[in-house]
Amino acid sequence: MHFSIPETESRSGDSGGSAYVLRKEYGANVLPAFPPKKLFSLTPAEVEQRREQLEKYMQAVRQDPLLGSSETFNSFLRRAQQETQQVPTEEVSLEVLLSNGQKVLINVLTSDQTEDVLEAVAAKLDLPDDLIGYFSLFLVREKEDGAFSFVRKLQEFELPYVSVTSLRSQEYKIVLRKSYWDSAYDDDVMENRVGLNLLYAQTVSDIERGWILVTKEQHRQLKSLQEKVSKKEFLRLAQTLRHYGYLRFDACVADFPEKDCPVVVSAGNSELSLQLRLPGQQLREGSFRVTRMRCWRVTSSVPLPSGSTSSPGRGRGEVRLELAFEYLMSKDRLQWVTITSPQAIMMSICLQSMVDELMVKKSGGSIRKMLRRRVGGTLRRSDSQQAVKSPPLLESPDNTRESMVKLSSKLSAVSLRGIGSPSTDASASDVHGNFAFEGIGDEDL
Repeated sequence: MHFSIPETESRSGDSGGSAYVLRKEYGANVLPAFPPKKLFSLTPAEVEQRREQLEKYMQAVRQDPLLGSSETFNSFLRRAQQETQQVPTEEVSLEVLLSNGQKVLINVLTSDQTEDVLEAVAAKLDLPDDLIGYFSLFLVREKEDGAFSFVRKLQEFELPYVSVTSLRSQEYKIVLRKSYWDSAYDDDVMENRVGLNLLYAQTVSDIERGWILVTKEQHRQLKSLQEKVSKKEFLRLAQTLRHYGYLRFDACVADFPEKDCPVVVSAGNSELSLQLRLPGQQLREGSFRVTRMRCWRVTSSVPLPSGSTSSPGRGRGEVRLELAFEYLMSKDRLQWVTITSPQAIMMSICLQSMVDELMVKKSGGSIRKMLRRRVGGTLRRSDSQQAVKSPPLLESPDNTRESMVKLSSKLSAVSLRGIGSPSTDASASDVHGNFAFEGIGDEDL
């Protein structure tokens, strides 16, 4: 998320102070290194660099299940968002888009967190409480052609109104999409009229954008079902199509199958898909199953010092993000694959959520409904000085949740590195271990 840096960091929203409290509460070895401050005034480029570092620090802490649920951390984030953007707590109108572009206008408080806004949208659409957890809010950037570029999934601690208005551009929007990967959960959503309409609208939109791969004959069948308004039959057919329910990212670069290869990455169905165009416009696809990823990491290359030679095509002050994962190519061969993309953090979060879903399903769990108590028939608003902890989306039947805790403890930070210090050490602390990898069998190879 984007924070502006206040002139001083010594007030109540002090990021360094909160980091100190967190270190004292959980131990210094639990926290990633806090970005150091400088004694003298920062240049505009240095301000932007520090903002990027603070943003990644917060992303890193938030991904840890223990630190992310910390009241110290969450109260700091709520204050920081309002204070740095100088947004008072008041009631405002907020526009949320559905996948087909339909606008949903809701009344919220500027201090409402993501869960509050999601519930308000659900109430406006008449979506039942037990289906709220099947959907999430995403921050997107609308391109000139009307397509969406996904910036990130809005985190629980975020204040959506502040997040979208602080970007000061009409091209940034908030969109409602389903938040699970296994299409088997569609059955739960399709039982409800509103849930069915949301899934149908998202699928039609994804097909029109070319996200879902459709042959001419399949397109004809889908068109016929659309004309008959046979929504369930339409979705049943769509579920059989390649890339159904996938999240598609912007064109980027990977080192597979060769260095500096232009690709389009999609995430879904427990895999990352890399599509590339061969000479003659032939489309080739490489699929990487999350169960065969031993680990992965996100690294950020910070700008070189003044006077150094930067890489070709890199603007001054530009931060380069990379997602690298170690993949089991064959029974006895592991290989690192690297994707260079501004959306690398979101790709990593998608991998994490797919692994979480696999682990919960393996243990016999299911998607948990997200239900908050309503007071007097209205939504309970979150106070900016109180912690409101959202229930987990995925719930294991085991009350100790041991497997989930172990998994999440392995999914650590976003690493900040200099351009000249690459590393392939899989034992580094910034690596996301993958418990789903341990369950791989010979039949998967």
